[in-house]
Amino acid sequence: MGEKKPKQQTKNWIKALVVIACITFVVLMVLSGMGSGWISYFSVIKPGDTVTIDFTIHDKNGQPLVTSDQQLYKQMTGSGGGVFFSKQLVLQANQSSTKAVVPIPIYTTQSGWSTSFALFGGEHDAMSEGIIGMKQNEQKSINIPFKDSMSQVWSVAQLKSNGLNLSDVNIGDSIVMGVSDSPDLAKNASSQTHYVRIAEVTKKTPEGVTIDFGYPAIDVRIVAVNKA
Repeated sequence: MGEKKPKQQTKNWIKALVVIACITFVVLMVLSGMGSGWISYFSVIKPGDTVTIDFTIHDKNGQPLVTSDQQLYKQMTGSGGGVFFSKQLVLQANQSSTKAVVPIPIYTTQSGWSTSFALFGGEHDAMSEGIIGMKQNEQKSINIPFKDSMSQVWSVAQLKSNGLNLSDVNIGDSIVMGVSDSPDLAKNASSQTHYVRIAEVTKKTPEGVTIDFGYPAIDVRIVAVNKA
């Protein structure tokens, strides 16, 4: 009886190897049917790769301002929160923008897709650099290094040109400001203003207000990667 156990164990090992071989064959067949696209699930983003991302821009209080996340957009609008909806962005990793302002089409219930949000070239570059080393479906919060230098002082006259009275504006209020596609920001909503930006009132004096239009971080999620 004792001599039969090694033979039985050998048979069990052979069966196991056959099963493993069959499973491996099936996996290879599935992967071959997927082409080379499955490789992007496991490889990291490198400079030159073209990347599609979901993104959400928050203010310094963590409030979402612009998002391409449909679930977050529905959640915010369903609860009465104000947030712009955007389409996914396509970036080239480690590629600097040639523009001072990168317009992002946004959807509003008032004007549909006719308005664009002003993403500054430096913010675009921070995302383009920050996604290097990430993988498909990975999420990350990318810090904006120059956020604290983005502020303006608006005089009483400038407030009036935007339809605002100093007496009606308080610290902590949000203001929709116009931005031109030139390196300088438009200080009023003129016919040359093409894009919008959300600013927060951080200081108030009898002469006017200080507004902050810098955002501390942008949350991104990698949707797709096309290798260079």
